[in-house]
Amino acid sequence: MDATVNPSKSADSAPQRLTVDVAISGGGFVGGALAVGLARHGVRVAMIDRVDPAVALDRGFDGRAFAVALSSQRLLAALDIWPRVKITEPIRHIRVSDGDSLFFLHYDHADLGDEPLGYMVENRVLRTALASAITAESERIVRLTPATVIGLTQGPDRATLALADGRMVDASMVIAADGRTSTLRELSGIPLVGWKYDQVGIVATIGHARPHDGIAHEHFLPAGPFAILPLADEYGADGTSQHRSSLVWTERADAAAGYLALPEKTFLAEIDRRVGGFLGELSLMGPRFSHPLGLQFASRYVDRRLVLTGDAAHGIHPIAGQGVNLGYRDVAALIEIIVDAKRLGLDLAHPAGLARYERWRRADNLLMATACDLLNRLFSNDVAPIRIARDIGLSIVNRLRPVKKLLMRHAMGTVGDLPRLMRGEAL
Repeated sequence: MDATVNPSKSADSAPQRLTVDVAISGGGFVGGALAVGLARHGVRVAMIDRVDPAVALDRGFDGRAFAVALSSQRLLAALDIWPRVKITEPIRHIRVSDGDSLFFLHYDHADLGDEPLGYMVENRVLRTALASAITAESERIVRLTPATVIGLTQGPDRATLALADGRMVDASMVIAADGRTSTLRELSGIPLVGWKYDQVGIVATIGHARPHDGIAHEHFLPAGPFAILPLADEYGADGTSQHRSSLVWTERADAAAGYLALPEKTFLAEIDRRVGGFLGELSLMGPRFSHPLGLQFASRYVDRRLVLTGDAAHGIHPIAGQGVNLGYRDVAALIEIIVDAKRLGLDLAHPAGLARYERWRRADNLLMATACDLLNRLFSNDVAPIRIARDIGLSIVNRLRPVKKLLMRHAMGTVGDLPRLMRGEAL
């Protein structure tokens, strides 16, 4: 006999068979926000996460930082996650340059108003905020971690997840938020379309003598984009501060390992050579990380009582820093569809709702994936005619204020068919 979840139970004391409204595989930035958003609107959730929270919150777990677009910030604010984000840095300007060319493209937030273009948030800071928000919703969220999904059964009335520890989770809807190597996507037989880039992303946090002034730099080099993204200053126990930025260095796959293995002083010299010295003396603040880069797209986003979201549905090149923001658009759309169905007394996995999600999110994600792929191919080379054409293009766009404003709104995530939570509206 199935046992309905007692929401107050901890994961350790949860019964061997749980029954909830929605089961989410994945407890990262997308899965965690989705769990919080559904719980805040009366949906009972089981969140299965293979990563131990204590490990994920460690400073050395992941050195990335995210450019959270304004629309994503509005979503997180509506879910009471953003007030828990303790350290952020507003992005007030974006400067795009091509190699050593004198031409560039400059976005200034003041051209659109007082709000920044977005916010830089470190991985561990956002994870800490999510963990706090999940705890605050423990009446409706059962967090099973570390736990691994090994089986999926899709029945006419419910879907069932089998976990490696023997537990079973029954739900009206199952959501895959378990990343690029999604187990649920594989179990459901949904194929992928995509390819690997001959590139690796090198990620590190750097300290520098001069302030960054809230400017995000995207510097295109033949091997790939070299981004310097502003982080909040870090303060020591003695009250001294250190200016910081997040480095996302795209390098050829055959050269990346060599750069990663360089002594710290030599590694910093390579960064300084690419930065151009405008940040002053550099230092390395923490370990270096690397990530292979590729594009992948699920052939469909929905299956019987199953929905793919975030990186499980789409993985794009980090050239525009939009990966997490696409995931948050998925989150906002799913919350809206599920909550509307619940209020109408419909099956949460009603085919019409799933079809709406697929139509709503697939086109937007495909457009962004294609744009990022084309930008990477256009700028990651040193072919003279192409270089001249793109430099002329940057110069022209920089002078066309209406075009620049539209591109800035795209960067802020405030254009298109946005879910209500991303428009600052309540459900």
